[in-house]
Amino acid sequence: MAKKFYVVWQGRQTGIFTDWDTCKKQVDGFAGAKYKSFKTQAEAEAAFSGTAAPAANRSASTSTKKKPSKQGLKTYTADEIAAMPLNTKIFTDGGCDPNPGKAGSGIAVYRNDTAEELWYGLFNPNGTNNTAELNALHQALIMAKAEASAGKSVGIFCDSKYSIQCVTQWAVNWQKKGWKKPGGEIKNLELIKEMFTLHQQIKNDIQVLHVNGHVGVEGNELADRMSIVAIDKREPSFTQYQGELDIEALLKLRAG
Repeated sequence: MAKKFYVVWQGRQTGIFTDWDTCKKQVDGFAGAKYKSFKTQAEAEAAFSGTAAPAANRSASTSTKKKPSKQGLKTYTADEIAAMPLNTKIFTDGGCDPNPGKAGSGIAVYRNDTAEELWYGLFNPNGTNNTAELNALHQALIMAKAEASAGKSVGIFCDSKYSIQCVTQWAVNWQKKGWKKPGGEIKNLELIKEMFTLHQQIKNDIQVLHVNGHVGVEGNELADRMSIVAIDKREPSFTQYQGELDIEALLKLRAG
């Protein structure tokens, strides 16, 4: 049998795989999975990078899905997120004012599509937006591990493509190359290493998906407000918000 190359644009882990069993682990049961087989590595690489448009793939729901970006990440809408039958949905955001400057991270946790917990903190007086986003995603991964261990289906929704790709895509090759990349240093390396290790442990049990920020996705907006609360309160730890979960009032707080 001729060898095939499998491209996964949307799955637990995206990339190019050389055997079906590994590919299947990334897409089986994954909402909105997008994948396709190719006869040659060159065709697969061109399709994954976006230099060649993919033909219809084997996902049953391709007609309703957007074409993947060149970065291999699909952006999910509020309606698509609401339709996902997940027990737990964790939204993350990081803020920095200015950038670099005062930074903080926020999270909104939904269970059965109801906002149950808000978290904020990890204030850094000399942080960056990327570091704040990574910190938020890191905390979400920790929470997701606990939720998955309790038998819950979990999705993490992050508005930072940089953070998602660092952990789910780029770190794979960085690790293979001794945590180095052509053209310069890997910023936030120690944090990325820790996050990558954690993601590798739970990647078959969770989804890490991209959502646009500031487009009315409630969970993302709440996470954003929490990142600003972290900055305003200068909270160094990561702590649960103890105020009333009045969504309308919270959304009126200063946005990042």
